[in-house]
Amino acid sequence: MEKSSNYLRENGEKMDNSLVSIITPCYNGEPYLERYFFSIINQTYPYLELIFINDGSTDRTEEIAQSYRPILEQRGIRYVYLYQENAGQAAALNRGLKLFNGEYLTWPDVDDEMALGCIEKKVKYLQEHPELRMVRCDGTYYNSDTGEKRNIAQQSDKCIKDIFQELLLLKTYGCCGCYMITRDLFLECYPDRDIFESRSGQNWQLLVPAASRSLCGYIAESLYTVYEHGDSHSRHQRTVEELYQHWDMFTEVLRHAIAVSQCDSPKALRLVEENNARQQFYYAVSVRDTAMMKRMMKAIKQYGKATLKENVLYLKCLF
Repeated sequence: MEKSSNYLRENGEKMDNSLVSIITPCYNGEPYLERYFFSIINQTYPYLELIFINDGSTDRTEEIAQSYRPILEQRGIRYVYLYQENAGQAAALNRGLKLFNGEYLTWPDVDDEMALGCIEKKVKYLQEHPELRMVRCDGTYYNSDTGEKRNIAQQSDKCIKDIFQELLLLKTYGCCGCYMITRDLFLECYPDRDIFESRSGQNWQLLVPAASRSLCGYIAESLYTVYEHGDSHSRHQRTVEELYQHWDMFTEVLRHAIAVSQCDSPKALRLVEENNARQQFYYAVSVRDTAMMKRMMKAIKQYGKATLKENVLYLKCLF
């Protein structure tokens, strides 16, 4: 039996049957898959397409992911399972981006969790605000080791706003499952459905170009939980050299994102390069890496003036 063209929310309001696509890359996600799949199965919004990409996992990811097919299909969720040799999250995400059919797109991490009405409330918000083509909710960081919880959104995030520059300067959050964008917005940014295949930073590749074209809405409710744990892909301890490489790689990601954004590209690139130099400068000061500190101070001065604080720190470390 086909689903009707709309369904009733609990309060009796009608809502159309626009399809929402959920794309999730996964590498060795075995410990988190039960929580992940049930957070999707239990969503209150019924028109879902799940594209799950196994990025060369060496654990039981394939077995577990395939075992959920019957219940997903029973719930009317269109389920696409893909396998590829390990190539990184952006490459895996590209597999899904080429295939998704939804009017709306979201891409939660496999080790995080969507709250019960996460998708329905975002669809409702975007349908009630047709002038917006992206929305984000508040969320919760949860430390799996200590049990500590804290809000993801800062006070300045809690409104409809232009987040383009804040994303470039890493001054707002980019937690993937907090966001939903429209299909047409994504296709304006990436008509070939293909993002730069970096090992990380894929959230910014989707969000930065989108934010250059649309204000971002905000739902004042925690609808997504980011679990912080020792083996998390993006939260493990890095060496000094790895951190420098990470900042340089992330700057490269932002360069690619700016290239497909509607913006003053030279100005945006300058902001990103200067911010990268300052990030590395402050870290070099903290670990007393004099050589890197000198390099980054030179870079900062190429983009403008060093602050009084930066000059004081620089002189203190030199003498």
